[in-house]
Amino acid sequence: MIKDAYLFIIPMLGLIGVCLFFGLSVPAVVLLVLTCFVAYFFRNPARTIPPGEHLVVSPADGKVVKVSQIPDVEGEPRGRQNLSIFLNIFDVHVTRSPIKGELERLEYRRGKFKAAFDDEASRVNEQNILTIRGTRIRVVVKQIAGLIARRVICWRTPGNALERGELFGLIRFGSRVDVILPREVRILVKVGERVKGGSSVIGEVI
Repeated sequence: MIKDAYLFIIPMLGLIGVCLFFGLSVPAVVLLVLTCFVAYFFRNPARTIPPGEHLVVSPADGKVVKVSQIPDVEGEPRGRQNLSIFLNIFDVHVTRSPIKGELERLEYRRGKFKAAFDDEASRVNEQNILTIRGTRIRVVVKQIAGLIARRVICWRTPGNALERGELFGLIRFGSRVDVILPREVRILVKVGERVKGGSSVIGEVI
């Protein structure tokens, strides 16, 4: 369980104590169930990072909902690809670096809170945009808030080094993660597949 959980669990335990003190058993049970769910939501299971510097791992747990080519735009690298992962409320919500490299840029964008499975969420929802520069490629990861997720958190700052599969942040309570990959990466997953952050290989540098 990650430390952010205690911001919710400690107050809830306090409220449970107050309810029990005044003999309010039903509210205490409801709060206990909610506390258990929060602890479950903030879990951080151990993951085995596959070896191979040419591999790109999934930044999050969830279901692949989109794999597409990004239209070429003047001033941007050509041949970029987008892979979107939808995280439901029961998925692990920590996010991990898909490659080893340096966090080159971190941009926070205010936005809406549309349902994260909607393609438009990638464009209009509140999000953190991380640019990670590796030795061979540069990858962009978007932490996107959803209908229930109202907070995107990144624990790293520009200039920090990241290992492949290393934790860098969290999205609270249901969300979406987009990965923008260069054409040098061959995507190895398809729409409908489920992936695990840090341990599932989503692409390889060719």
